[in-house]
Amino acid sequence: MLAREYARLQRRWLVIDLLFSFLLVVGFLVSGASRVFKMWLLGWGSTSPWLLVAVYMGLLLIADMLVSLPLAWWRGYVLPKRYELSTQTLKGWLLDELKTTALGLALGIPVAEVIYWLLRSHPETWWLWAAGLLVVLSIILGFLLPVVILPLFYTLVPLEDVALNVRIQELARRTGTRIAGVYTINLSSRTTAGNAMVMGVGATKRIALGDTLYADYTPEEIETILAHELGHQVHHDMELSVGVQSLLLVGSLYLARAFLNWGVSYFGFENSADVAAFPLLVLATALFSLVTMPLINFYSRWRERLADRFALEVTGNPEAFARAMLRLADQNLSESDPPDWVVWLLYDHPPIRERVSMARRVSPAEIGGAGGA
Repeated sequence: MLAREYARLQRRWLVIDLLFSFLLVVGFLVSGASRVFKMWLLGWGSTSPWLLVAVYMGLLLIADMLVSLPLAWWRGYVLPKRYELSTQTLKGWLLDELKTTALGLALGIPVAEVIYWLLRSHPETWWLWAAGLLVVLSIILGFLLPVVILPLFYTLVPLEDVALNVRIQELARRTGTRIAGVYTINLSSRTTAGNAMVMGVGATKRIALGDTLYADYTPEEIETILAHELGHQVHHDMELSVGVQSLLLVGSLYLARAFLNWGVSYFGFENSADVAAFPLLVLATALFSLVTMPLINFYSRWRERLADRFALEVTGNPEAFARAMLRLADQNLSESDPPDWVVWLLYDHPPIRERVSMARRVSPAEIGGAGGA
């Protein structure tokens, strides 16, 4: 089965990617290359701590992109092409990589500057201030995503199908969700996979319907998919995710603080604000993410199940929901029945078999017997 084969390859290359990244960071730290790199920058006149952080981070991000490019090319271009999930040319894929790197530089350097300023000025409590900063930044990015960031990669245009637009607007009204509009997004410029989403915050909140979905799915199937997405809005999953994210950031940065305090003496760094100790920050946050990933995914699957249930209740159309899930699994080459350990470790959504089974088990009385609008 192609979906199972593709999922197995994706997992294998994920492990290779993680091991490669881990060895790269550890090697950069243990070999002393990070300290040598910092001294080289100082020799070129980067004596201001602000300038030193900017140049160190900028060159490091670019170097990481170049070193990791072959692996990224295999995972992000070759495999999807082989399984007919990608519609991109190599030139288009490379352009996206350059855009992603530029975005990383534009966002990463200012964040690094603030964090290293906090390390210099508040060496004991920097991690708490940094966690607050990153939470606020994530909210701002959520607001800017559909109007500033996403247009760098995709084109969003108002949905021209009047009947479907009215149907979706009515669905949003019934769920009490205010949206700025319904749009189509040209996913087909990069992939054959189908998707739909609610994005943005406040005045920028909008529904984006992938053209790969819009072209082939029935209005009833589209409605159930979007009802699931609107369920996240009704259940305040974004607000809850900010709370969860805050706790995780505090835990991650507290571990980073411990790593820095230990590493300063072990590796002979000047202090915790020494930019050469940056690999310790990366290792601490990466290890924390790996350890907490199963718990985070468990939480996410719980919220996704609630959104599935909401979609059935608000549309009253479990058969359309089940059809939509099966079609998405086939279109996106999603493994319908993965091993339990894979679900526990890697899945932030319930597997398709579970979602379809739930929809087909539900009775009209349980969902109120409502019909689709």
